[in-house]
Amino acid sequence: MTPLTQRRLANFRANRRGYYSLWMFLVLFGISLCAELLANDKPLLVRYDGHFYFPVVTEYEESDFGGDLPIPADYRDPEMKKKIEGQGFILWPPIPFADQTINYNIPSPAPSPPDSTDWLGTDDQGRDVLARLIYGFRISVLFGLTLTIVSSIIGVAAGAIQGYYGGIIDISFQRFMEIWSGLPVLYLLIILSSIIEPNFWWLLVIMLLFSWMSLVDLVRAEFLRARNFDYVRAARALGVGNPTIIWRHVLPNAMVATLTFLPFILNGSITTLTSLDFLGFGLPPGSPSLGELLAQGKANLQAPWLGLTAFFVLAVMLSLLIFIGEAVRDAFDPRKVN
Repeated sequence: MTPLTQRRLANFRANRRGYYSLWMFLVLFGISLCAELLANDKPLLVRYDGHFYFPVVTEYEESDFGGDLPIPADYRDPEMKKKIEGQGFILWPPIPFADQTINYNIPSPAPSPPDSTDWLGTDDQGRDVLARLIYGFRISVLFGLTLTIVSSIIGVAAGAIQGYYGGIIDISFQRFMEIWSGLPVLYLLIILSSIIEPNFWWLLVIMLLFSWMSLVDLVRAEFLRARNFDYVRAARALGVGNPTIIWRHVLPNAMVATLTFLPFILNGSITTLTSLDFLGFGLPPGSPSLGELLAQGKANLQAPWLGLTAFFVLAVMLSLLIFIGEAVRDAFDPRKVN
């Protein structure tokens, strides 16, 4: 590890708020990655007639547990539970509901308030809010990370080409970006959603068409500044090719400023997906989503736990990302010396 890297890590740790926010975010994201083990309507483990079964991993039929029909086993069915527990046991996840599971035994009409079974209550269709929250958190973060990484790669490449070569290439790219950035993104999403059913990958591609421009100007400015430095001229004089100069000599310097923006771009990507889901132009209906939970809270003011739950989760998640971004900015700030 170089002294420069050690200094940057020390600066990052010195920002205690950002440092602990990173660990908190990683813990929450790690929990959401294990959503199937924490919230599922299938048992983690079944012991029946001396054999062990793992329904959360493999699908079994009713006939495997003494049933008469070769259909997928319904472990929530009272008769099936009675047969299994008569010759073994069932180990359920902490939350015995998946994101699409409807609880037909709620004590009041949906949406029902929090109780010992549904810790954060149910939504307007009787689905467990906590289960949908865990799955929705995972989708939001994975969508934001994927969009941030792919758009950053495209944006950095476009800015590098513009800034390094300049001239007609730079001017042409700039005019194209001026036209492209003026397109109405929301209207395009509305039109496309009326033609095709949006899903995770369709939304990712559509948002990628416009989000890649967020880093272009920054990287372009860094390359315009660095392309006439002495070490770049020396590399050209020694016969080093342009791709090698871009990759080895100029890009590392440009990435210092770029990396400080990544947490904020991730923040914006998650907010965009949440907004689209709230407006009804995001993920397919029924998908676990923080935006969809916000929309349910708006439509069911008599059930404040819906809106409050989504609000607090979004507030905590976005605040953690902002604090992480501030710590990353301090880590790459050359004026910060411990």
